[in-house]
Amino acid sequence: MIKAKSYAALEAKAPLVPYSFERRDPKDHDVVIDIRYSGICHSDIHMAREEWGKGRFPLVPGHEIAGVVRSVGPKVTKHKVGDHVGVGCMVDSCRSCSHCERDLEQYCLEGNTLTYGGMERDGSAVTQGGYSDVIVVNEHFVLKIPKSIPLEKAAPLLCAGITLYSPLVHWKAGPGKKVAIMGMGGLGHIGVKIAAALGAEVTVLSQSNKKRDDAMKMGAQHFIATSDANAFTDNALKFDLIINTVSASDLDMGAYFSLLKLDGALVSVGAPEKPLSIHPFPLLLMRRTFAGSAIGGIKETQEMLDFCAKKEIFPEIELIAPAQVNEAYERVLKSDVRYRFVLDIAKL
Repeated sequence: MIKAKSYAALEAKAPLVPYSFERRDPKDHDVVIDIRYSGICHSDIHMAREEWGKGRFPLVPGHEIAGVVRSVGPKVTKHKVGDHVGVGCMVDSCRSCSHCERDLEQYCLEGNTLTYGGMERDGSAVTQGGYSDVIVVNEHFVLKIPKSIPLEKAAPLLCAGITLYSPLVHWKAGPGKKVAIMGMGGLGHIGVKIAAALGAEVTVLSQSNKKRDDAMKMGAQHFIATSDANAFTDNALKFDLIINTVSASDLDMGAYFSLLKLDGALVSVGAPEKPLSIHPFPLLLMRRTFAGSAIGGIKETQEMLDFCAKKEIFPEIELIAPAQVNEAYERVLKSDVRYRFVLDIAKL
């Protein structure tokens, strides 16, 4: 077994505290990673506070993991000692169902194994995440981080980056397409950068004008403050694609649907605690689509990392010590971060 140090929630809704535990012994195809940085995702807060259903505790959150390979199993072929690597939201899947065979492990028909709060497929242990100094992962689920991406800025790409890249590519954001990003937070700001790099005409939809200047610097060409009285009427039938990164459950979805062109799509990647209320008429009248998207498969995540390296797309981060994690959680809930917290694991 490999000894690990971490910050963990010992029970639901409890503050995170220092916690020691053991990682499994490496298997033939496993990679042992010294974690350097771990991003803080809003999902971490939901999971630590048991807001998405029953959890498994103690819980070490973190699924935006960037580090360096410490050692590899004897049958590992994809990675070597010293490589810069990353781990995202999943660490295993059945790898044999029709979805896994199409490189869509995130939609595994038998269920993928979450990086934390999941169960190892052999039932031997609960998985623990990246707010720790070491992790052991099968090589298939370990991503190569291009050396041109600073490790601390690579971390948020492993969840936030792929969460936006996948639907933007799937719904063909690019030249000639008008794309709107709902929300300008940890997810949204990366979405703006990726959509702009893909060649789309990008608009940010945000409640106020506070982040207008930031949005324009990141590649947005337009900015709409949705609190303005005429925001929705003045922009009706405007967009081919809207990506919703907001986790709120009280959104007027009909108003946002009205912004879509004929055959336009609104894709939600934010996950609210409570159900959204949706009336079908705004969808029916213009053959619009309301869809969802969850992260991306391993192949696509690697494509995203390579794309971000080529286009020099890096998230805006605030680097903090693990001891600041509870304060960071409160600031995330207040939208008081520009734009993603990253834990410096060297300070664990």
